[in-house]
Amino acid sequence: MPYHRYVAIGDSFTEGVGDPDPSRPNGLRGWADRVAEVLATHSDDFGYANLAIRGRKLRPVIAEQLEPAIALGPDLVTIHAGGNDVLRPKVDLDALATAYDDAVTRLTATGARVAMFTIFDPGGSGIYAPVRGRMAIFNEWVREIADTHGATLVDMWRMRGFNLAQIMDTDRMHLNAAGHQHMAIAVLDALGVEHALEPLPTRLLPVLARRAQLAADVQWTREFLGPWVHRRVTGRSSGDGVLPKRPTLEPIAPS
Repeated sequence: MPYHRYVAIGDSFTEGVGDPDPSRPNGLRGWADRVAEVLATHSDDFGYANLAIRGRKLRPVIAEQLEPAIALGPDLVTIHAGGNDVLRPKVDLDALATAYDDAVTRLTATGARVAMFTIFDPGGSGIYAPVRGRMAIFNEWVREIADTHGATLVDMWRMRGFNLAQIMDTDRMHLNAAGHQHMAIAVLDALGVEHALEPLPTRLLPVLARRAQLAADVQWTREFLGPWVHRRVTGRSSGDGVLPKRPTLEPIAPS
């Protein structure tokens, strides 16, 4: 069946960070826009809203975005949240899952189709390796919530067959344009929507000597990791002052 009212809620992943487009609200495109562009071709009265805000943890996503999303009367909702929670020094995963379950209960009660996401598998090395186990536990909760409520699951943890670094932005935290395209394809496939999207070329990763790699890591720490840690310490967020890029249901034209 075609969808007529699609609402996306969540954090930077759904806002589209890493996929810049100056012609769009907040200067971002992202996988949700790409999905909406395809859905619009299947309906004459299609509307799309994106309430996601970068940096938001799961509970703020629920507190700030759930009621506005429901008020729009969607027949399709995508929700991604929790990634910013599991990266914090301390997190109660069971309590987080309870809050998530309550939110999905309310969304599915509207009759809308709900799509959820697990967190990607960072592998056993790199900056996310110390919280890999925490991510895996959170993902099991997401799978259980999706099963309980009949939500569609886009299981990023189980996506293989590509080099993760090639579809990540230079900040090593967000998807790049190729990654967002990959995710749009995965979402449409999970929804069973016909589309003609094709993977985009991935960026080439230079093979660096040890000294050059260390220099690159130092630069990355200065430009991205340092500011991220500073925001955590000071209680700030990259989403402070950022507004939803599509707060109401509006048409979207194919790119």
